[in-house]
Amino acid sequence: MTVAIPPLRAELIAIGTELLLGEIVDTNSAFIARALRGIGLDLLYISQIGDNEERIAEVIARGLERSGIVITTGGLGPTVDDVSREAVARATQRPLELVPDLVAQIEARFAKWGRRMTENNRRQAMIPNGAIPISNPVGTAPSFIVETESGAVISVPGVPKEMEYLLEREIIPYLRRRFELTGVIKARVLRTAGLGESMIDEKIGEYEKLPNPTVGLAAHPAAVDVRITAKAASEEEADRMIAEVEAPLRERLGEAIFGADGETVEGVLLRLLTERAQTLASAEAGTDGTIAARLSAAADRTTAFLAGVVAPTPEALAAQLSLDGAGMGLGTLAEQVAGRAAEAHHADLGLACLIRRVKDGVQIGIGLARGEARKGDELGFGGHFLLLPQWAATIAIDRMRRWIISGKMLA
Repeated sequence: MTVAIPPLRAELIAIGTELLLGEIVDTNSAFIARALRGIGLDLLYISQIGDNEERIAEVIARGLERSGIVITTGGLGPTVDDVSREAVARATQRPLELVPDLVAQIEARFAKWGRRMTENNRRQAMIPNGAIPISNPVGTAPSFIVETESGAVISVPGVPKEMEYLLEREIIPYLRRRFELTGVIKARVLRTAGLGESMIDEKIGEYEKLPNPTVGLAAHPAAVDVRITAKAASEEEADRMIAEVEAPLRERLGEAIFGADGETVEGVLLRLLTERAQTLASAEAGTDGTIAARLSAAADRTTAFLAGVVAPTPEALAAQLSLDGAGMGLGTLAEQVAGRAAEAHHADLGLACLIRRVKDGVQIGIGLARGEARKGDELGFGGHFLLLPQWAATIAIDRMRRWIISGKMLA
């Protein structure tokens, strides 16, 4: 069967009632999305659906109409509720047939494990008539591809390791070859902190209207990701397109950009400290120890972070550090706490973040210290209280990063 117009769009369908019940998180779709991006195949939709043959078939049929290429994960096991095979057969109007070679492969796999194949495992060797079978050497659920006049339905197991193995070795090469995919979709993420999403939008809004590369925003507590995505014929061309947009974005956003792609603000801070042979101690109250936890997690192969002092309230923290904070504003207390934390642990720098609940909300004190050089600020917060620890931690860590790169803390 030939495909008249190579479809350049795809959608994913994650199958399993456990997904809809929130019992497991769908990580398969994210993995597949990244793989499709790497071959320049546009992904338009991601769906989750329970183990219901009729509903799965309906979503597959709709996907074939609007996207051309449909990839399903899950529902290929041996049990009664594994109905993906039947749903694909219904959506493509093809009967299921038993493939003897697949039965033999499944039997051989069980024999290798020293186990007997049960009768219900034969169901896994049933695929739609005319489908392309794909052996699964890392599991018992074979995959298959049903080619249609407009594209294809590709079904892979839901077990992540099996799916990843088959996607990389079988499915991606098939898509490249069958649909002559030679392009690439590449993304670059600029990580910012300290500016809200609306402020970022005000500064770079005109770039968010570009057709290719596209520029989009994703907000996190006290941080915003600026994603640049280019679709091009080659990786080199995509890199060039991204660079042409990245340069003016960096110029407009300045020091608000702390890193790119997988970098974290705490990781960048520790790298700056390591490069300068400086050490840091933190002290925090009302944050559930978020700063110390994040710095500790990012401290791989560096000794820049010495210690973190954690207390439930600013008053308890002051007492723990032998400070009399009576009558001090929260910003002033924070800078004193930062200094005392550095002294107590013989660190070059001290970082403090204090959260105090008040009648109308919360107050946040951020303190920075290096020897006699100290700085403290008091901030308000208008977001959801559950986001407060991460929001305050990001602000505090970023304040220290900015103070270091300003040069004011250098010897």
